[in-house]
Amino acid sequence: MGIRSNTPAELTTSASAPTVVSFGEDVLERMVQAVEKVRERLQRATAALEAAAIPYAVIGGNAVAAWVSKVDPGAARNTVDVDLMVNRSDFSAVQQALSKAGFHYHDLLGVPIFLDGPDGRPREAIHLLFAGEKVRPHYAEAAPDLASTGRHEAFWVLGLEPLVRMKLTSFRDKDRTHLRDMIEIGMIDRTWLNRLPPPLAAHLQELLDNPEN
Repeated sequence: MGIRSNTPAELTTSASAPTVVSFGEDVLERMVQAVEKVRERLQRATAALEAAAIPYAVIGGNAVAAWVSKVDPGAARNTVDVDLMVNRSDFSAVQQALSKAGFHYHDLLGVPIFLDGPDGRPREAIHLLFAGEKVRPHYAEAAPDLASTGRHEAFWVLGLEPLVRMKLTSFRDKDRTHLRDMIEIGMIDRTWLNRLPPPLAAHLQELLDNPEN
C-alpha cells in the first residue's frame, strides 16, 4: 500500500513530529491585505474628520500600537478594530463627514458604528466613543476628554496616560493583552500605581504581579 504525500494545505502528523499546517502565498497575501485594509480605513476616517475640522482621537488597539511602535516597532500588535473618540456635540458633523468618506451609520446595541460601505460588517466598522462619558454604567471612570492627544503619522492619538486608564477601566481580555504589551517594553511599570485611583491601580497591580495570566 503506497504512502500519499500531503498537499500544502493538509496536516502533516507522525508519532514523533508535531502537527504542522502549510500555508501558501495566497494566505500570506490575504493576511497582509487585511492589515492594510484596517490601516486604510483608519486613515480615511481620520482624514474625513480633519477635513471637517472635527476634534477626535484614535483610541483602542491602533492607539496602543502607535505608542508601542515609538519604543519597539516590532512589538506593535495588529488589530481589526478602528476605535475613535469624539465629542457628543459633534456627532451630527461626524455622521456627515464619515458618510462622505463612504461609511454608513448604524446603531449596534446602543453603540454608534460606521460600516465601511452598505455591505460592511460590524467587525470592520468604525466604532465611536464619546469623550467624557462612561462607556458602560458600571465602569469606574468615564472616558477622558480630548485635551491630551499626540500626532502619529497622519492622525491624532489619545495621550498615553488617558489611554492606559481607559484600558485599565474596561479591562477586557484584549485590554489586558494591550497593557501587557506596554508593560513588557517598559512603558508601564510600578511607578504608575501611585498616579491611579484604587480600582485602576488594583487592575495594574494584578497584571504586574501575574504577567502571564
